[in-house]
Amino acid sequence: FDSLPPAHFKDTMNTILVWMQQSETKLSVPQVAFADYEIMEQRLREFKALKSSLQEQQKGLSYLSTTVEDLSRRAPAEVSQSYRSEVEVVLARWKKLSAQLEEHCQKLEERITKLQRFQNDTRTLKKWMAEVDVFLKEEWPALGDSEALEKQLEQC
Repeated sequence: FDSLPPAHFKDTMNTILVWMQQSETKLSVPQVAFADYEIMEQRLREFKALKSSLQEQQKGLSYLSTTVEDLSRRAPAEVSQSYRSEVEVVLARWKKLSAQLEEHCQKLEERITKLQRFQNDTRTLKKWMAEVDVFLKEEWPALGDSEALEKQLEQC
């Protein structure tokens, strides 16, 4: 019985595996080019919630590593190697998932910033176009009014 992990080990392993599968599914949603700020913000909130959940699951992962280390001191080599291999696979998957999540958050934050800049530039351009439209619709000064013609030339 010393060579077997506690029952909590298997429960924790299953919990983490299910959590990772769900998280990988969420991250596998294709990254499309969003043009809607609210959708991008919502997606970023989801990623940040996932990062928070990742931190909460970290305790379980630490427990698995510690338990396997304890087990490797007590159990026969083939048994401890089996559990060690299982945990190493989980740790590798965890590391890949963490990196993916971080990358997705960073890219989305960059895209949100670019979209905000684009929207601001678009508003500025529309305002300028409206002012130009008003200017172009103004009445032209009479040909003899050189002062008015000079002012209009400066405005152009």
